[in-house]
Amino acid sequence: MRTQRQVVDYSLQKRAVLRDVLNGRVGTLEVCDASPYLKNAARFHGEPTDERCPICRRDNLTLVHYIYGDELKQSAGQARKLAELPVLAMTLREFQVFVVEVCRSCAWNHLIQQFVLGQDTLNADEFSSAAGRHRETGSSSQRREGRG
Repeated sequence: MRTQRQVVDYSLQKRAVLRDVLNGRVGTLEVCDASPYLKNAARFHGEPTDERCPICRRDNLTLVHYIYGDELKQSAGQARKLAELPVLAMTLREFQVFVVEVCRSCAWNHLIQQFVLGQDTLNADEFSSAAGRHRETGSSSQRREGRG
C-alpha cells in the first residue's frame, strides 16, 4: 500500500512472549485467549497465511485488520478485508490499521503490526514539493536583491 506510514512492528514483543511460553514462565492459556469476536472476525474477514501457529502448530494463522479513525464514525473498530484497505485509503484522510494474527484452533492471538493509511500522505508530498520549489525561487530572488 502506497500510503502506509508510521509503521510499528511488534515482532520483537511476539518473540519475547513465545520465549516466555517455551520457558514455562507464561502458560498457554494466558496467550491463547482470543475472544469469540476476534475468532469470528478471523473467520469472516481474516486473510489466511502460510505461517503455522507457534503454539499448537495445527493450523495456519489468520490476519485480521482492524480500522480506527475519526472519519470512520460507526465503522471504527471494525475488521476489514485487506482488499478493502486501499479503497478506504483513497477515500479517507487518515485512519489507523491494527493487524492481529489469530489461530482459529487454539485461540492464540497477537498484535503484530500497526500503521496509518489515508490521503494525508499524498497531500503532504504535494505540499512539501511545492514548498521546496517556493524556497528555491524565494532564496534566489533574495540573493538577486542582496538580502541572501
